[in-house]
Amino acid sequence: MSATLSTILVVEDDAIVRMLIVDVLEELDYKVLEADGSEQALGILVDTTRHIDLMMTDVGLPGMDGRELALEARKMRPELPILFASGYAESIDVPDGMHVIGKPFSIDELRDKVKGILVIQNT
Repeated sequence: MSATLSTILVVEDDAIVRMLIVDVLEELDYKVLEADGSEQALGILVDTTRHIDLMMTDVGLPGMDGRELALEARKMRPELPILFASGYAESIDVPDGMHVIGKPFSIDELRDKVKGILVIQNT
């Protein structure tokens, strides 16, 4: 699947980190939707009919954390791939169909991880 056809929902409460991730993904030709937390992300998932190919979420969100968000998102969109971003990646229990990338990550690591998830999803 071409990156230009893929839409990624980025959920990150730190505005600078979110901006950097969005910029990188857009440079890689992905369409990006962004949310500053779980509530806004759930609103996007409910309100948009657009197909979302991947949700990338920080684990340490205020209120509903990234893992809880992922479980709620999967109730609405059972096939939605989830990519957790965390500084404690090695200690995260990742449910089936969900992935993790450790913070900090390089542009190459992000590119390869996202591409790999999308390839798996579309096979």
